[in-house]
Amino acid sequence: MKNITEGLLSYLGHDAEDLLTYKSEYVSKDLLHLPSPTFIDEVYGITDRNPQVLRSLGQLFGHGRLGGTGYLSILPIDQGIEHSAGASFAANPLYFDPENIVRLAMEGGCNAVATTYGVLGAVSRKFAHKIPLIVKINHNELLTYPNRSDQIMYGTVREAWNLGAVAVGATIYFGSAESGRQIVEIAQAFDEAHRLGMATVLWCYIRNDAFKTGGKDYHLAVDLTGQANHLGVTIQADIIKQKLPELNGGYQALNMGNSSYGKLDPRMYTELSSDHPIDLCRYQVLNCFAGRAGLINSGGASGEHDFQDAVRTAVINKRAGGTGLISGRKAFQRPMNEGVQLLHMIQDVYLSDEVTVA
Repeated sequence: MKNITEGLLSYLGHDAEDLLTYKSEYVSKDLLHLPSPTFIDEVYGITDRNPQVLRSLGQLFGHGRLGGTGYLSILPIDQGIEHSAGASFAANPLYFDPENIVRLAMEGGCNAVATTYGVLGAVSRKFAHKIPLIVKINHNELLTYPNRSDQIMYGTVREAWNLGAVAVGATIYFGSAESGRQIVEIAQAFDEAHRLGMATVLWCYIRNDAFKTGGKDYHLAVDLTGQANHLGVTIQADIIKQKLPELNGGYQALNMGNSSYGKLDPRMYTELSSDHPIDLCRYQVLNCFAGRAGLINSGGASGEHDFQDAVRTAVINKRAGGTGLISGRKAFQRPMNEGVQLLHMIQDVYLSDEVTVA
């Protein structure tokens, strides 16, 4: 394992001591099923997943620089549909070519690449046996005018199986007007994927304009995103992908005035979490059936401080008890050598014995 304390300090800056030494006094790590080299045997292995799914999970967790550790580093590139190809790839037109997307994941030492039917279908015979493929089976699209938020299916689970994928990924916009249809649709798709021997990854996103209230954006509230995670594990997602939480109190804010929304218990805010980022992320892990489904947090949009933000997110996720990072735009919206370097920095956090679970 690597000793990377000095490198971490330079990226974490004034937050280094707090993030690396923080001890959680809320949800004990002893209550969680934590990532380990034996996680598949001890956790997934006692579920109703069939042997083919366990084999696929073994391929996923066994590949790349983090292979065999219980942690995941996944490159997701579906923004060509979600955000428009021009907006996504203008910084690096080479990623209009699907082969370069897979190359970045391979050179970056990732466990897997998660992208569209079209991208993987274009190059699957070249790469299906070289790196685990995850097909993202639904997407939002921004060509309809006016734009709207809705995840729709772009193909079938059997297509994903035919091109050699070890897993399928999907997004549900929990809280949206369309969420009921999406829950049923993806639950059925995940059932078929499991029958065919593939693992399942769910992007558990919150989406509703009403969640922006009082000058705050509660799409990133841990009580709401945590419940989204819980719903995702309920439809048997093997891995949950979620944005890193930034605040709490979503249920409280949406129950102010004459409104009535959901159910809450004050102990959600006093006994199960604090405002510390590690405690907030741990509440997300807790909602993933206490870590029985691995939580991977997203890397977020690309900006001026990508390396610092990526390392910070990785440290928070690992110390909270999470399973890894799924980082796309920070990696592919820069020169490939820098993208590879960024992915390696994320992985180095999970390879370090000095970054422990809080």
